[in-house]
Amino acid sequence: MLPLDLSAKICFIQINLSQFKLARLMMDYSQLAALAAIHRRGSFDLAAVALSVTPSAISQRLKALEERMGALLIRRGQPCAATDHGLRLIRHFEEVMLLESTLAADLPEGPAPTTIRIAVNADSLAIWVLPALAATAGVLFDLVIDDQDHSQYLLRSGEVSAAITSHPGPLQGCDTIALGALRYRATASPAYIARWMPDGATRAALARAPALTFSDKDRLQRDWIAAHLAGDPGAASARFTFPTHRIASSQGFVEAALLGLGWGMNPEPLIATHLAQGRLAELAPDTPLDVPLYWQFTRLTATALAPLTRAIITASAKHLL
Repeated sequence: MLPLDLSAKICFIQINLSQFKLARLMMDYSQLAALAAIHRRGSFDLAAVALSVTPSAISQRLKALEERMGALLIRRGQPCAATDHGLRLIRHFEEVMLLESTLAADLPEGPAPTTIRIAVNADSLAIWVLPALAATAGVLFDLVIDDQDHSQYLLRSGEVSAAITSHPGPLQGCDTIALGALRYRATASPAYIARWMPDGATRAALARAPALTFSDKDRLQRDWIAAHLAGDPGAASARFTFPTHRIASSQGFVEAALLGLGWGMNPEPLIATHLAQGRLAELAPDTPLDVPLYWQFTRLTATALAPLTRAIITASAKHLL
């Protein structure tokens, strides 16, 4: 059995260790706000403007936070970007801000506008997402435009709180709601088809006819070719290449197709009228490509995101299959 004085000393040390750990866990949210602003804006100067403080104050807050955490949180550069440790802290900060907004809604003065950062594919934004955002009051949106095949990675890394993605999950710590499928059709102007594909969308024609691609992440054209030429292993393989323009705009895709610049996978809601009036035609009749979409969000912020989630479900039901 330990002497009384030694037992008291051990108890005192344990209490102080517990208080030290608690102090370590209690975050300085002005420092976290600086960290998030640097990463989101890409520089110390722009972060200072966003938070209405001096660049020196931003630098001091970040330095203090990095010293406290014992880790590098921001990679200095053009632009500045958070490390993995920094992203985790940013995610924590933004989740807390969302939770506080839910609490503030019950207070007499009401909540201050809360910023929600979400990943959205360009076609959904062009067709049905904006009405959902407009129907969600008291929120500021920070939209990250990315391909639906890649937006889940932004959610996993903590870059966003929610995402419209083509991956059903499951993703740890997140909930998933199936929204439906966005239908795409391989289309071009009749004059383009007459010039480049007089014998139809054959492998030889597709190998030389200019296509339209949103970005290097865009696989819709390749997926359609693989499905259309499923009996041709050479065409369906990753080695099959085709010339393409890169146009990072949903409306630009449609306009380029109408002008005969190339063929592209255009979402049906954007081109239904053009198809009906003969300004656009399918490369191969009745060969749509349906892309399932899901709404994924962090489980911790589900309550705070509930109004937006309801609006997303309502808006998507009007345009998705």
